[in-house]
Amino acid sequence: QQADVVFYDNLVTPEVRELVRRDAETICVGKSAAGVSVPQQEINRLLLEAAKAGKTVIRLKGGDPFIFGRGGEELQAAAEEGIPFQVVPGVTAAAGATAYAGIPLTHRDYAQSVTFITGHFGAENSPLDWARLAQSGQTLAIYMGSLKAAEISAQLIANGRGGDTPVAVISRGTRADQQTKTGTLQQLENLAKDAPMPALLVVGEVVQLHQQLAWFQHTSSSDAFKASVVNLA
Repeated sequence: QQADVVFYDNLVTPEVRELVRRDAETICVGKSAAGVSVPQQEINRLLLEAAKAGKTVIRLKGGDPFIFGRGGEELQAAAEEGIPFQVVPGVTAAAGATAYAGIPLTHRDYAQSVTFITGHFGAENSPLDWARLAQSGQTLAIYMGSLKAAEISAQLIANGRGGDTPVAVISRGTRADQQTKTGTLQQLENLAKDAPMPALLVVGEVVQLHQQLAWFQHTSSSDAFKASVVNLA
């Protein structure tokens, strides 16, 4: 409500944007795997330009700005120019989407750790340690990985992860139209192929709890909560 200009990402829903002050300027600077994207350097330039003009600037992101949100890069640009800033933490997609899908990221019987991974890596110079990621007893939450599902599956299996490891593809996480597909690691490519974006890939034994713990109905979040008896917070 105090913003003069709001730079928002594609993942920010219209319902959230409706909260912006009516006379504020709103500018989409989102990135898309299949569409037109605004280069990060240009986003940094726009933020600095607006701030130096004396405007109150909001950089509105989906999820948490410091988890694959490039929030750190944008704040570095502000800091280097001596521009003061604040950070409002958010619920990252891996936590929100899996909670709505009834998939705990950790569980004493199935996973003692969770690793967040970005699916944006090059075929020739992937920085990921596949041998470590293929180890059992952990959950993998893979952001922006739909287009690399075949490679992800092949690498994990080649490094020792069982092809029958449970996986989930969660589309449009925490929205009223969230969809969850489950299967096995060897089926990951097919599961991700037709899944609406944005989608989160989840690999690990915890996925098998989806059938028992799924609570969110594909209607509206308010209807889903009305049906709840026990609410975790």
